[in-house]
Amino acid sequence: MTRVAAVDCGTNSIRLLVADADPGTGELVDLDRRMTIVRLGQGVDRTGRLAPEALERTFAACREYAAIIKEHGAQRVRFVATSASRDAENRDEFVRGVLDILGVEPEVISGDQEAEFSFTGATRELTGRDDLHRPFLVVDIGGGSTEFVVGEDHVRAARSVDVGCVRMTERHLVVDGKVTDPPTPDQVEAMRADIEAALDLAEQTVPLREARTLVGLAGSVTTVSAIALNLPEYDSTAIHHSRVSRDRVREITDWLLRSTHAERAAVPSMHPGRVDVIGAGALALLAIMERTGAAEVVVSEHDILDGIAWSVA
Repeated sequence: MTRVAAVDCGTNSIRLLVADADPGTGELVDLDRRMTIVRLGQGVDRTGRLAPEALERTFAACREYAAIIKEHGAQRVRFVATSASRDAENRDEFVRGVLDILGVEPEVISGDQEAEFSFTGATRELTGRDDLHRPFLVVDIGGGSTEFVVGEDHVRAARSVDVGCVRMTERHLVVDGKVTDPPTPDQVEAMRADIEAALDLAEQTVPLREARTLVGLAGSVTTVSAIALNLPEYDSTAIHHSRVSRDRVREITDWLLRSTHAERAAVPSMHPGRVDVIGAGALALLAIMERTGAAEVVVSEHDILDGIAWSVA
């Protein structure tokens, strides 16, 4: 086995996986898997730059992760940065900071590379299942972008679009520096129109409606699953490979978009960093299910992070 460390730095969160990988058996054994909400993409859609306080939050998490990687003695480390750092004018400042702390240069990957990693991480353990039909449509709803990937054993088509829970919230739900609580019908409609336009764009490249199984990744999807399961706390074991029907996703989305900050924060499985952005993420999931006709979504806790780990194994 090879001991590897993978870091996925997105628009809303940064995540670490330290694992033992056996390419011969296809087994990936977790040693440490964690997530920190850093909101790196704070204001990027508006300013085009990474905010100083967002960079400091991210670097603080990197210092914590560096200690964990050293403690476990990972032989190989790969740091992948996605939407926010791809879009920012001052991304060089971000790259220098990560290099100083972790000793590896963050790879600001393209949306297509992001999609490839997401597909590998999400489907590697699903391919032998008799109850799931191919092709898979893997949907990774992030903070700044959403990746759509269709494939059987390998990627057939992929597209990344600039729709994510943070980007949609900042673009449509923030007024005078504050998130509208709850959003108005007009705000929700404008957000939905943006999501539909992105789906039109994705469908130019990816045959969304050909998929037989929808696999949903990332925090918005896993949080919707946690709510659907009525979990007393966030439980990744219960969430992983759970299935949520389109009707249930619609019910949850409607509630999230009608609820107040306090009501959402009171959900026991809700991460504090997702309280203001979960409505936008759930709406994106619902729109995808309605567009593709998917009756349910298979929720995966294994995603781009696992794909990154396999890429260095």
